[in-house]
Amino acid sequence: MPRLRLVRLLHSIGPGPPIQRRLVHSAVNSQDANDIRNIAFMAHIDSGKTTLTESVLLSSSYISSPGSVDTGSTTTDFLPAERERGITIQSASIPVKWKNWSFNLIDTPGHVDFGMEVESASRVIDGAVVLMDAVEGVEGQTKGVWRQLDRHNVPTRMIFINKLDRPGASLHNSIHSLLNHRLHHNPVLLTLPISSFDVSGYEKAEPGIQGIVDLVNWEVWRWHFNQSFSHAPAEKVVRTPLPTTEEELAATDIFSPGHPMLKELLPARAALIDNLSVLSPDLLSNFFDLPPEPSPYLSMPSTHLTHTLRELTLKGEILPIVCGAALRHVGTEIMMSYIGELLASPVDIASGRTSLIEVSKAPTRALQKQEELQMLAWKVSWDKKRGWMTFVRVYSGTLHHQTTLINTTTQQRERVSKLLLLYASQPEEVDFLSFGSVGVVLGLRHTRTGDTLTSTKWNEHNAPSTLRSITPPPSVISASVIPHTQSDVQSVQEALSSLARTDPSLRVTEDAQEGQTLVHGLGALHLEIVEGRLKEEWGAKLNFGKRRVSYRESFGNESEEGVEFSWRWEKEVGAKKLGATVDLVVRKLEEHEDAGIGAVESWGGNAVSVVVNGKKQQFPSPDSASFDHLKYPTGSAIPSLLQGISSTLLTSPHTLLPLSHLHITISSYKLDPGTPPTMLNAASSEALRKVCKAAGEGKLMEPYVRVKVDVANQGVGKVVKDLTEHGGEILDLDDGSATDDSDVGPYSSEGLYIPPKWITPSSASLTGNDTTTASIKRSINAVAPLSRMLDYSSRLRAVSGGQAIFEMANEGFRSVNDARRMEILKEIGRA
Repeated sequence: MPRLRLVRLLHSIGPGPPIQRRLVHSAVNSQDANDIRNIAFMAHIDSGKTTLTESVLLSSSYISSPGSVDTGSTTTDFLPAERERGITIQSASIPVKWKNWSFNLIDTPGHVDFGMEVESASRVIDGAVVLMDAVEGVEGQTKGVWRQLDRHNVPTRMIFINKLDRPGASLHNSIHSLLNHRLHHNPVLLTLPISSFDVSGYEKAEPGIQGIVDLVNWEVWRWHFNQSFSHAPAEKVVRTPLPTTEEELAATDIFSPGHPMLKELLPARAALIDNLSVLSPDLLSNFFDLPPEPSPYLSMPSTHLTHTLRELTLKGEILPIVCGAALRHVGTEIMMSYIGELLASPVDIASGRTSLIEVSKAPTRALQKQEELQMLAWKVSWDKKRGWMTFVRVYSGTLHHQTTLINTTTQQRERVSKLLLLYASQPEEVDFLSFGSVGVVLGLRHTRTGDTLTSTKWNEHNAPSTLRSITPPPSVISASVIPHTQSDVQSVQEALSSLARTDPSLRVTEDAQEGQTLVHGLGALHLEIVEGRLKEEWGAKLNFGKRRVSYRESFGNESEEGVEFSWRWEKEVGAKKLGATVDLVVRKLEEHEDAGIGAVESWGGNAVSVVVNGKKQQFPSPDSASFDHLKYPTGSAIPSLLQGISSTLLTSPHTLLPLSHLHITISSYKLDPGTPPTMLNAASSEALRKVCKAAGEGKLMEPYVRVKVDVANQGVGKVVKDLTEHGGEILDLDDGSATDDSDVGPYSSEGLYIPPKWITPSSASLTGNDTTTASIKRSINAVAPLSRMLDYSSRLRAVSGGQAIFEMANEGFRSVNDARRMEILKEIGRA
């Protein structure tokens, strides 16, 4: 009997369309914070995020007919470049009303070049739906966004396995891929796909999806499609409860006689309840309170399961998985209901009901929902009609229009003119934004991404701490900016400044040696989009010069102890003699110390610490939004010391390249009587410059990328040859199932329910024959210098005959050999 399984287990474990927007806006803005879900769709590129967003808008009656990425008619991809290329470039926020919940939904880009958009969205959401392509499984950027969610302590997550209507889609392989890549140790499948209600569909191994079994609510959803329009919404959706006895289940007429799903339903639900009962004593007790007949696995009320699922999801002990096909709008409504049921609300975050919360994300004052306002600016954009638009998340209090705010990051006052809820590109004006809300503020002139804004009611005795900011990824590629004529220079500079405010991952610098303005970005595509936006949105008359990567120089002294140095700086101003002393310890930053995030990342790959009151403290760059200007105001000793360090790190005394991978500790500093703290700027700058000059020229470093190429078996040789000829290093050749954590190994599947391969018959039929094309497709994993990969798209097309696809991700900086060093010095004009 199935009941015996839990007995043994117990012993083993011990004791809307446009006309509806106003209705939506009023509902969203007055929503109880317990019913708000701030969520984002995240995934690898082409996993279906924007298509799923469009399906959500259709299901919630926000739109009456869905748009398409292929035709450039989707709601959230409204930039000309997005519609032309069929990719998402910037995150788009849209409020959605579903049942009793209000979703603030953010559709994010999947391309690594626009990772800053994902970074900023990750900072303000309470839950994420990560999409997986059922054919490809976990991909490079799937793991990238997962790490971003970890970094920002996003506590609740859900997997949506998409594209189950594609040939080669495999639910079985997708869950194994999730375990292989160590996304979570306990994935819990809540729904099963039905490829066909006719058994012949499984025998013929036909691709498709006609229905879904909801294992929690114990019902079957069936979509009746118009066969003439393969991607049109279903003409009719029928929900049918499943029987609660084994005899009735075996005889149900929902499926055709002999259908393979009939034998899989009970084991699937039993495995779900067993898994949850291990983690929830309450559910285990409820199970044993049920009568033995009919089967307690089938008669278990869905309310008990939903309560347990929410509890365990908030704790991070399980990873819920639902499935469907967004293009056909299959599974979207089920997913939306589980988002509301399982993912965290702002109240859950503030009350500490989740396992991953840290104080800096939701200060304790937010728990009391006091009138005092505190919010974070997570995105800034420019609109020709409305001016600067600042996207905010309210962490405490309520924001009203015409309010005066304090930017605690810059200590500047700002005045709110209007408040908006933004439906992609369509705004709706509101009177207030309440606790937990996400909205748009007009009228803020100085606020940038990552700034904290508070009410003027806070005073110096109860002033809030600055919320943890958003640090942009380091740039890896640059290009010169060439205005068409001299008269265009000023307008180009203004356009660059405006665009850099909307995109913190874009840096603009001046090359004094060559007299050029340089823009620095996250990749070749990023700079290409930047150039297009400058021309189209700002009307700038310019061209970008040849792309070149950002090289760095490391510290010349490679000893573990490094160099200790004391510098006495003196200057006579008028009749007064000023002086300061700075003591430094500088050494090479070890690889394990370069976490690639936070303070190290804000310094361009360096670590800077200051001994304050006898205690060593690591600081972010004073130019970054994460620096606490409230505690260390501009002009005081600490910011002045750090500004001096920052200015020297920008230019090596040997090669004029930025310095990277330095570990700098200011062990002590002293000002002569009457010397202002700002003089420490010059003292620390000169001290570090002298240390670097005395240490000698360090090794040159160039950025590398990790490359994954999927190509037919017969094309592997040509692709490998091209990569190695261009400085690439082949890591492995596989069939796509390997994990990057080979030294750790995949998570175990023991005790987990993983559906059989035939559940998605186009990947494996009932006869057991594998019908997927994965056996003739190989994945090549390599690392290569970014400088040799700028034209890789056209090269790969040529060597593979257009039959290969690739993805790239930043791999950090690596030292170069002597031959490559000379090439770089010649390239930058220093040889």
